[in-house]
Amino acid sequence: MPLHKLEDFDSEYRNAFDDDDIKGKSVYTEGSDEKVGTISDVLVDEDGRFRYFVVDLGFWIFGKKVLLPVGRTRVDHGADRVYALGMTRQQAEDLPEFSDRLAVDYDYEEKVRGVYRPSAGITAERSLDAPAPLDTTTGLGVGIPLGVGTALDAAAYQPTTPVDTIVDRPTYNRDTYDYKQDSSLYDMNEQDHQTLRLYEERLVANKQRRKTGEVAIGKRIETDTARVSVSVEKERVIVERVTPADAGRTVSPDATAFKEGEVARMEIYEETADINKEAFVREEVRVTKVVDHDTVEAKETIRREELDVSAPNLPIEER
Repeated sequence: MPLHKLEDFDSEYRNAFDDDDIKGKSVYTEGSDEKVGTISDVLVDEDGRFRYFVVDLGFWIFGKKVLLPVGRTRVDHGADRVYALGMTRQQAEDLPEFSDRLAVDYDYEEKVRGVYRPSAGITAERSLDAPAPLDTTTGLGVGIPLGVGTALDAAAYQPTTPVDTIVDRPTYNRDTYDYKQDSSLYDMNEQDHQTLRLYEERLVANKQRRKTGEVAIGKRIETDTARVSVSVEKERVIVERVTPADAGRTVSPDATAFKEGEVARMEIYEETADINKEAFVREEVRVTKVVDHDTVEAKETIRREELDVSAPNLPIEER
């Protein structure tokens, strides 16, 4: 199962622990109270469950970082400490070194688990003075889901395997391995840490600006047939024949106008319509944006945890 650094898995992880950052806490051995180093990071699985503390062994081995399974720890928030249960300096030296450039795969985890697991094939020939492997008598429940609680605990180290018995090593397979197979390394002990956190949900309203569309404004040309009336004038000639008042009177031959050819000339005019087109400003269009405000209501079902205490006839004090 791939592992992730705590901050890479959830950059807001501090909010789940009331800003009580597990990183930076000092690590001490349980019992001897000897400082081992500090927690530089936390590795979680894909479900957000704590699996390892990355411990900088600066007080034991300068410059070396190792992985400490959460099941082998107890967190004392009051003292701002993390206790490593049953850990010795020799075991710290035997652990493979952790590096940010290192891929934490199954093979690497097996090397780590091999140091913490009880040794297999223990026989009566083993010396009573031989260093005992890391072990806890009590499993630690289930892994710590991110945001469910920060208390990490295990029972104090006690060798559980008699020296005159043989222990068969379980078979582990990379394809079927589950952290439950090493419950003593990864689970929580509910016995010493009974801190419960009650959660409730609340609605958080946020606004997100998104584009709903756009308005494109352009111009187009429409054609129409326009009609205009223009009054024009035309000249015409009227030839009117009338009988003069002295009609029938005899005139002298000299006065007789017997001749051929043009007698009179008169020019005739008429008006024609001259139609032209001209452009002019009809109107202006101003384009602006305004913001309309509206209220959007949402209704959701939210949950809240309440504490039920069942202790009939027992003195219970709630603070």
